[in-house]
Amino acid sequence: MGKTSKDKRDIYYRLAKEEGWRARSAFKLIHIDEVFNIFEGVTRAVDLCAAPGSWSQVLSKKLYENRDKEADDVKIIAVDLQAMAPLPGVTQLQGDITKLSTANAIIEQFGNGQKAQLVICDGAPDVTGLHDIDEYIQSQLLLAALNITTHVLTEGGTFIAKIFRGKDTTLLYSQLRIFFEKVSIAKPASSRNSSIEAFVVCQSYKPPEGYNPQMINPMLDDVQKIASETESEVNRSIIPFIVCGDLRGYDSDMSYSLNLDPEKDYEYRDVVQKPLAPAYSEVLERMKTTSLKHGSIKVEYDKKKD
Repeated sequence: MGKTSKDKRDIYYRLAKEEGWRARSAFKLIHIDEVFNIFEGVTRAVDLCAAPGSWSQVLSKKLYENRDKEADDVKIIAVDLQAMAPLPGVTQLQGDITKLSTANAIIEQFGNGQKAQLVICDGAPDVTGLHDIDEYIQSQLLLAALNITTHVLTEGGTFIAKIFRGKDTTLLYSQLRIFFEKVSIAKPASSRNSSIEAFVVCQSYKPPEGYNPQMINPMLDDVQKIASETESEVNRSIIPFIVCGDLRGYDSDMSYSLNLDPEKDYEYRDVVQKPLAPAYSEVLERMKTTSLKHGSIKVEYDKKKD
């Protein structure tokens, strides 16, 4: 029998092989461009988490279209932790997008103090299948991409990144609107319907006046300390979300044995303060005159006379 995996049946997987794209994800960027026209007037672009390079391929084709491959006004920089096979017209940087040194290296590549007009990121973690965990890890990757983007993107530029859709999508939108005048969430036709992925298309980069770009990793850094040390009043006013506690304590979503001390017998304790007038008191009083018999409810009416 032949192979019948999802990839083998997928039309975009087959088209990517036929057209010479390194991955089917190339069509996602192409479809985003068809709606948002993201490449118009762009000559300087950065591809974050670029490996294996399909989005860099699209950048190379679109930005050098109708130009010589050696055109001096076009500069494409691909960044990833791992090495990537060379691409014509693309400069590769092997680095960590959470490091300030990587941001400085990107700006140095552009030269003359210039910055990127377009930053794209199709990076994603290895999914676990647990939606909440995957969404959280992806949001941390998005934050890292946004952090470095605030360093390397020129005002008026465009930022595109993958997200995992969840209950906090509205919050994500409002946070990105702090830095961009227009934010859209797109689901390209080449993105599988069964996938929770989508893409934020952030246009017209305009950070708050007085904002200083920073590299912050909430999982490792003391966010409040970093914010308080900056000279920017705007940075200090952007309130960080702080998680109190860690995995060593109790999980509030788990059930535990009531006998927390195995060396002692469990002793029931009444509540410290009972409700003075609970809403269920009337029901409890009625239940005193109610009996359950053979699966049905038999109500014994109070026949006392007034």
